[in-house]
Amino acid sequence: MALRQVRIMGDPVLEKKCREVKEVTPKLRELIGDMLDTMYDAQGVGLAAPQVGVLRRIVVIDVGEGPYVLINPVIEATEGSQTGSEGCLSLPGQAGTVPRPNYVKVRAFDENMDEFVLEGTELLARAICHECDHLEGIMYVSKVEGDLYDTDPDLIDEEETEE
Repeated sequence: MALRQVRIMGDPVLEKKCREVKEVTPKLRELIGDMLDTMYDAQGVGLAAPQVGVLRRIVVIDVGEGPYVLINPVIEATEGSQTGSEGCLSLPGQAGTVPRPNYVKVRAFDENMDEFVLEGTELLARAICHECDHLEGIMYVSKVEGDLYDTDPDLIDEEETEE
Protein backbone atom coordinates (compact mmCIF):
# COMPACT_ATOMS: atom_id res chain seq x y z
CA MET A 1 0.00 0.00 0.00
CA ALA A 2 1.01 3.61 -0.39
CA LEU A 3 0.40 6.99 1.14
CA ARG A 4 -1.71 9.37 -0.91
CA GLN A 5 -1.59 13.13 -0.90
CA VAL A 6 -4.45 14.61 1.13
CA ARG A 7 -6.21 17.42 -0.70
CA ILE A 8 -6.36 20.68 1.25
CA MET A 9 -9.41 22.92 1.61
CA GLY A 10 -9.69 25.11 -1.47
CA ASP A 11 -9.06 22.17 -3.81
CA PRO A 12 -12.18 22.01 -6.05
CA VAL A 13 -12.40 18.20 -5.73
CA LEU A 14 -13.47 18.63 -2.09
CA GLU A 15 -16.57 20.55 -3.23
CA LYS A 16 -17.89 17.88 -5.61
CA LYS A 17 -20.40 15.08 -5.03
CA CYS A 18 -19.00 11.59 -5.35
CA ARG A 19 -20.18 8.82 -7.66
CA GLU A 20 -21.64 5.56 -6.40
CA VAL A 21 -19.44 2.46 -6.42
CA LYS A 22 -21.01 -0.32 -8.50
CA GLU A 23 -18.27 -2.93 -8.01
CA VAL A 24 -15.03 -3.17 -6.08
CA THR A 25 -12.24 -3.52 -8.61
CA PRO A 26 -8.59 -4.27 -7.80
CA LYS A 27 -7.93 -0.56 -8.28
CA LEU A 28 -10.58 0.34 -5.67
CA ARG A 29 -9.18 -2.28 -3.26
CA GLU A 30 -5.80 -0.60 -3.63
CA LEU A 31 -7.44 2.79 -3.02
CA ILE A 32 -9.05 1.51 0.20
CA GLY A 33 -5.71 0.17 1.48
CA ASP A 34 -3.99 3.43 0.57
CA MET A 35 -6.73 5.43 2.32
CA LEU A 36 -6.26 3.43 5.52
CA ASP A 37 -2.47 3.86 5.36
CA THR A 38 -2.85 7.60 4.69
CA MET A 39 -5.37 8.05 7.53
CA TYR A 40 -3.17 6.22 10.05
CA ASP A 41 -0.02 8.04 8.91
CA ALA A 42 -1.77 11.40 9.40
CA GLN A 43 -3.15 10.26 12.78
CA GLY A 44 -6.72 10.83 11.63
CA VAL A 45 -9.87 8.94 12.60
CA GLY A 46 -11.48 9.09 9.17
CA LEU A 47 -10.79 9.75 5.52
CA ALA A 48 -13.07 10.04 2.50
CA ALA A 49 -12.05 9.23 -1.08
CA PRO A 50 -12.39 12.83 -2.33
CA GLN A 51 -9.77 13.84 0.24
CA VAL A 52 -7.26 11.86 -1.82
CA GLY A 53 -8.67 13.12 -5.12
CA VAL A 54 -11.03 10.24 -5.97
CA LEU A 55 -14.70 11.10 -6.46
CA ARG A 56 -16.12 7.76 -5.30
CA ARG A 57 -18.45 7.08 -2.34
CA ILE A 58 -15.87 5.42 -0.06
CA VAL A 59 -14.86 6.31 3.49
CA VAL A 60 -12.61 4.69 6.05
CA ILE A 61 -12.98 5.28 9.79
CA ASP A 62 -11.11 4.08 12.86
CA VAL A 63 -11.92 5.62 16.24
CA GLY A 64 -9.95 2.93 18.06
CA GLU A 65 -12.30 -0.01 17.43
CA GLY A 66 -10.55 -1.27 14.31
CA PRO A 67 -11.11 0.08 10.81
CA TYR A 68 -14.49 0.38 9.14
CA VAL A 69 -14.74 0.60 5.35
CA LEU A 70 -18.00 2.14 4.19
CA ILE A 71 -18.86 2.03 0.51
CA ASN A 72 -21.94 3.95 -0.65
CA PRO A 73 -22.89 4.85 2.95
CA VAL A 74 -26.39 6.14 3.63
CA ILE A 75 -27.28 7.56 7.03
CA GLU A 76 -30.64 6.01 7.94
CA ALA A 77 -31.21 7.40 11.43
CA THR A 78 -29.83 9.93 13.88
CA GLU A 79 -30.75 10.74 17.47
CA GLY A 80 -29.69 13.15 20.14
CA SER A 81 -27.06 15.80 19.81
CA GLN A 82 -23.50 16.53 20.77
CA THR A 83 -21.36 19.58 20.25
CA GLY A 84 -17.62 19.21 20.21
CA SER A 85 -14.29 19.96 18.65
CA GLU A 86 -13.80 18.71 15.13
CA GLY A 87 -10.87 18.83 12.76
CA CYS A 88 -10.11 17.52 9.29
CA LEU A 89 -7.05 16.17 7.50
CA SER A 90 -7.96 18.55 4.65
CA LEU A 91 -7.56 21.53 6.98
CA PRO A 92 -4.49 20.65 9.04
CA GLY A 93 -3.78 22.54 12.24
CA GLN A 94 -7.32 23.90 12.53
CA ALA A 95 -10.44 22.82 14.40
CA GLY A 96 -13.85 24.17 15.26
CA THR A 97 -16.89 23.46 17.40
CA VAL A 98 -19.47 21.48 15.42
CA PRO A 99 -22.91 20.18 16.44
CA ARG A 100 -23.59 16.58 15.35
CA PRO A 101 -26.04 13.81 16.26
CA ASN A 102 -24.93 11.70 19.23
CA TYR A 103 -26.21 8.48 17.59
CA VAL A 104 -26.00 7.50 13.93
CA LYS A 105 -27.15 4.42 12.04
CA VAL A 106 -25.58 4.01 8.60
CA ARG A 107 -26.13 1.36 5.92
CA ALA A 108 -23.16 0.67 3.67
CA PHE A 109 -21.25 -2.01 1.79
CA ASP A 110 -17.90 -3.46 2.78
CA GLU A 111 -14.98 -4.10 0.42
CA ASN A 112 -16.68 -7.35 -0.71
CA MET A 113 -19.88 -5.41 -1.52
CA ASP A 114 -21.69 -7.14 1.34
CA GLU A 115 -24.26 -4.84 2.87
CA PHE A 116 -24.07 -4.08 6.59
CA VAL A 117 -25.42 -1.65 9.16
CA LEU A 118 -23.15 0.26 11.51
CA GLU A 119 -24.45 2.07 14.57
CA GLY A 120 -22.29 4.49 16.50
CA THR A 121 -22.42 7.06 19.25
CA GLU A 122 -20.21 9.98 20.26
CA LEU A 123 -16.92 10.03 18.30
CA LEU A 124 -17.97 7.27 15.88
CA ALA A 125 -21.24 9.08 15.16
CA ARG A 126 -19.30 12.31 14.60
CA ALA A 127 -16.82 10.60 12.27
CA ILE A 128 -19.57 8.92 10.21
CA CYS A 129 -21.36 12.26 9.71
CA HIS A 130 -18.13 14.12 8.93
CA GLU A 131 -16.95 11.59 6.34
CA CYS A 132 -20.38 11.20 4.72
CA ASP A 133 -20.48 15.01 4.36
CA HIS A 134 -17.26 14.80 2.34
CA LEU A 135 -19.03 12.52 -0.16
CA GLU A 136 -21.52 15.35 -0.77
CA GLY A 137 -18.80 17.98 -1.18
CA ILE A 138 -19.44 19.46 2.27
CA MET A 139 -16.56 20.54 4.52
CA TYR A 140 -17.09 20.70 8.28
CA VAL A 141 -16.18 24.39 8.34
CA SER A 142 -19.65 25.18 6.95
CA LYS A 143 -21.08 23.77 10.21
CA VAL A 144 -18.67 25.35 12.69
CA GLU A 145 -20.18 27.40 15.50
CA GLY A 146 -17.92 30.37 16.14
CA ASP A 147 -14.38 30.62 14.80
CA LEU A 148 -11.81 28.05 13.80
CA TYR A 149 -8.84 27.75 16.12
CA ASP A 150 -5.28 26.46 15.82
CA THR A 151 -4.56 22.93 17.03
CA ASP A 152 -0.91 22.69 15.99
CA PRO A 153 1.25 23.46 19.07
CA ASP A 154 4.04 24.75 16.81
CA LEU A 155 1.68 27.28 15.20
CA ILE A 156 0.33 28.38 18.57
CA ASP A 157 3.86 28.84 19.98
CA GLU A 158 4.93 30.84 16.90
CA GLU A 159 1.92 33.14 17.20
CA GLU A 160 2.65 33.78 20.86
CA THR A 161 6.30 34.63 20.21
CA GLU A 162 5.45 37.01 17.35
CA GLU A 163 3.52 39.32 19.66
